[in-house]
Amino acid sequence: MEGLDFSPHRARPWVEAVIAAVHKTAREEIVPRFMGVTQQVKDDGTLFSEADLASQRSLVESLPRIVPCPVIGEEMSRNHQEIALTQGGGDVWCIDPIDGTTNFINGLPFFAVSVALLHNYRPWLGVTYNPMSNELFYAWEGGGAYLNGKPLPLRQVTQRIGEAVANVDLKRLDKPLAERIASAPPFYSHRNFGSSTLEWCQVAAGRVDAYLHGGQMLWDYAAGSLILKEAGGYMCTLACDDFHQDKLWRRQVVAALNPTVFTAWRDWLRANNPPPPQA
Repeated sequence: MEGLDFSPHRARPWVEAVIAAVHKTAREEIVPRFMGVTQQVKDDGTLFSEADLASQRSLVESLPRIVPCPVIGEEMSRNHQEIALTQGGGDVWCIDPIDGTTNFINGLPFFAVSVALLHNYRPWLGVTYNPMSNELFYAWEGGGAYLNGKPLPLRQVTQRIGEAVANVDLKRLDKPLAERIASAPPFYSHRNFGSSTLEWCQVAAGRVDAYLHGGQMLWDYAAGSLILKEAGGYMCTLACDDFHQDKLWRRQVVAALNPTVFTAWRDWLRANNPPPPQA
């Protein structure tokens, strides 16, 4: 938005304020409802709960006080989301009030509050917090990535795709590629945790070597992709080398922390997922 100062010296106080807002939201709206909500189903078949709505309300109230930008939240209508993006001119808050709602509803302690501030349609600040493990991941453009104040990555990952542990979400992939990965993967082993923003952070931390997701919404990748980028990682989509040049609202994810693993992973996926023949 016109008049906002996105110079680097503004980042740290904004990050600190966002962290405070996220902690407050988790403490007051999410943790007290853990194991105590029932699932509801949206028109697209995905789940939400009272806790998602309460968390979103809290963040919608607090974030524009930090930086006066519109807010896009997962639980808003698409029309509301598009209006917010247009009003902000590409400068907008993007939140997932609980990423990993199915985990949350079922009592699995792997979910997070995810907040990103976009500048010119690209993530400029990102915060992801798992209140059950008290792990707070955050990053800002040019400032590095951190877990509870410790720089990421936490460890050096393998340089060989054949030794890699990959986080793979099979259900959103085209069936031939999913079957190929299931039957003859190029990596050593795979995991799937059920929270996109935390999965990005596991790659950034060096806990997972490679990542594949068949389709994430803006609020799924906004914070996590910045955290991985600032940790030194690499990302693209199956069709586009520049991750941020692909479609804004929904993107595939191909990512890794090590450049050699990233190249091998990307090339294997594209070779095993050729584009459909031209009519």
